[in-house]
This record gives sequence, structure tokens and C-alpha cells, in this order.
Amino acid sequence: QVRLQESGPGLVKPAQTLSLTCAVSGDAITATTYCWNWIRQPPGKGPEWMGVICGTGTTIYNPSLESRTAISRDTSKNQFTLQLTSLTPEDTAVYYCARSYNDCVDSWGQGTQVTVSS
Repeated sequence: QVRLQESGPGLVKPAQTLSLTCAVSGDAITATTYCWNWIRQPPGKGPEWMGVICGTGTTIYNPSLESRTAISRDTSKNQFTLQLTSLTPEDTAVYYCARSYNDCVDSWGQGTQVTVSS
């Protein structure tokens, strides 16, 4: 059974860069069957898909965030990383990593709260 676990800072300052890591166990992130996503949910709003890295290494981003977002992976550690630049308070959210199959999310991490504040 796959398990995903997010880690990263809970509090970051405006204009800084956020870096979050998702450690995956129970499945290889290089397997071509699945893709690995970052999704966030701001307070009082619905979830927002941010981007994905698939088993082939291909990345796809939400156009509204593409200029500030980078997703990469470390296959030796079986983990993938989100970087989000030029943070503003509007980036405050719970950030989730998730696995998808045929564009449907089937497994989620527990989520990590990120607050952008000076």
C-alpha cells in the first residue's frame, strides 16, 4: 500500500521560496503507471491542483502557477519536491502530495500547513 508524507517549513516569509518534499513508500515514483501531484487548499476555498511529475519524469503545471512553480524528484530517495517562488500571503494553504492514475487521484498525503506571513 502506497504511503505519502509531506515535509517542509510551516511558516515562511513573503517573497521567499517554499520548498516541500513528499516521501513515498510502497511504490516507486519511477513507475510509469502513476503520476505524482501537488495540490493545495487555501482556507475557506476549494482545492487547487498545482502540478505533477510522472514516472517518466515529465512535468505539467497549472498555467496560473507555472511561472512560480517547479516540481522535481530524487529517485534515489523515492521522493519528489515542490518549489514555489515569490510567496505572498495568498499562498497560505494546506499543501498535499498525491498519487494519480489516469488523471484520477487515488492516494493522498496527510497534508502540511504552510503560512506565509512576515
